[in-house]
Amino acid sequence: FTVYGLLCATIKDSQHGKWTISDKPKLSPKRNEDNHSVKEPSAPSMGSEARKATHVNQTIPVKYESNPSPSVKRKRETEEAGWNLSSSDDETPPPAPKKEPKKSDVNPKKKTEDKRPSSPHGTSYYKEEPADFFETNLLSMNDMYRFYLNKVTGIPKKFNTGALHIKEILSPMFGTLKESVQFNYCFDIPWMVEQYPPEFRDKPVILVHGEKRESKARLIEQAKPYPHIRFCQAKLDIAFGTHHTKMMLLWYEEGFRVIILTSNLIRADWYQKTQGMWMSPLYPRLPEGSPGTAGESPTNFKSDLLEYLEAYRAPELAECIDRIKQHDLSETRVYLIGSTPGRYQGPAMEKWGHLRLRKLLSEHTKPVQNEERWHVLGQFSSIGSMGLDKTKWLAAEFQRTLTTLGKAGKSLVYPSVENVRTSLEGYPAGGSLPYSIQTAQKQLWLHSYFHGWHADVTGRSNAMPHIKTYMRVSPDFTQLAWFLVTSANLSKAAWGALEKNNTQIMVRSYELGVLYLPSAFNMSTFPVEKNVFPASSSSKCFPVPFDLPPQHYSSKEQPWIWNIPYTQAPDTHGNVWVPS
Repeated sequence: FTVYGLLCATIKDSQHGKWTISDKPKLSPKRNEDNHSVKEPSAPSMGSEARKATHVNQTIPVKYESNPSPSVKRKRETEEAGWNLSSSDDETPPPAPKKEPKKSDVNPKKKTEDKRPSSPHGTSYYKEEPADFFETNLLSMNDMYRFYLNKVTGIPKKFNTGALHIKEILSPMFGTLKESVQFNYCFDIPWMVEQYPPEFRDKPVILVHGEKRESKARLIEQAKPYPHIRFCQAKLDIAFGTHHTKMMLLWYEEGFRVIILTSNLIRADWYQKTQGMWMSPLYPRLPEGSPGTAGESPTNFKSDLLEYLEAYRAPELAECIDRIKQHDLSETRVYLIGSTPGRYQGPAMEKWGHLRLRKLLSEHTKPVQNEERWHVLGQFSSIGSMGLDKTKWLAAEFQRTLTTLGKAGKSLVYPSVENVRTSLEGYPAGGSLPYSIQTAQKQLWLHSYFHGWHADVTGRSNAMPHIKTYMRVSPDFTQLAWFLVTSANLSKAAWGALEKNNTQIMVRSYELGVLYLPSAFNMSTFPVEKNVFPASSSSKCFPVPFDLPPQHYSSKEQPWIWNIPYTQAPDTHGNVWVPS
């Protein structure tokens, strides 16, 4: 049993298995690019970005043929009948099929991971960025909102001016790095180390992850050549939860910085996808002897960040927590919205997930004219199980949160098959959009909300979104009541679901995002930026990453579903999509 997708450096047992690609549209043996046999997982299971199972075992993409062979047609019939795969955030996975153990399962060959092909297109897919790709100064940065998109390879230069690459984030432009903590879901450690400039490359790094058992061992193995790397394993006590938070804590000679982002620490996430981040100001040290409560922001960001970190109950983070207390975070203008696994009652219900968002919106947003006509937009890269109809969660508790202080229509922005097919990456971009046929078939009612991915305003219409954003926008799409960038996809696992007659909320995963509220900027609403790039350091307009108003799917468009074949038309690289 294999599945074809894109890209993470490690394979863990809580994923959908591996994707393979064959050079002919038929089933192929499981071999990686170096032609080593690979053991199949015995059964698929859960995982938040399902594509974690990749970039280790890939050969050549399937080329488009105008008349597919019978084997492709047969395969399509059987696969569209339903795979035993569950969406990353389904709360009740299907039972694993029983199968006879294969000889290869009993005596698996040792897997070689020394040379991980970095893309399904082959090792030559990635192009080195041109010399003028990276910023040399901060003049083009908008430091009002501190919201940035990632640079994208293969788009006109103006659309990258003021966007950020990981190499820039870790460069001396932002400070003299002494130590860093990387919270993430997916790691390619050799690649990550290369992103640090040579002068900072051996500075201590802590990796905060959610790996267990074999996948944890593989991660530790990856780090063996790098003695400056240590680990902190996030506790995941509720089934099917993931450590999905993506955050950097960067300690400098000059102070401290927080970055909350949507990118995994793998090359593909920083290449041709649309990603976003909030980068804090440089936080200076407080005067010696200041109380730990000093340096708080009007948004309580400092105490909320400390509470989030303390929720890990991890000795490895104790020193970080103490250091943050010694810094002045008072310049922060955003609110922190996190999720941590657990079941919460009483006042604790409003600490995490969507009830945390609801509380902040109710306390810090003011009524606006024609409020009931303001739209709620959600945009994400993965979809969990919503239930048999909209009243089960989406149009009940979650809608109540998003429409706090008013009622409105909902638009969900999620790429269509055509969006993926015509993207810079082609079909493999769909490996980062793990919406499964099993989940989709149970919630066809959801698809009427779907709008396509169009981002001409940022030059990223062909860079598929891994960013996740939620916002409330005026009827004419020129003003925002609020804006949220987060790691949280559209799922109960990420946002939490009420239980016990609404007296308890259960959250499965770690997530993290920042909420922009106009009141924290002494504004009534945020005007929407019409010209996001090149970025202006003086603009007061908010840089929404995609086009407004969103465009509803045409009658011929379908949402991207990652575990069924697409063989009717080739993608931008001349390939078709054949899960095998």
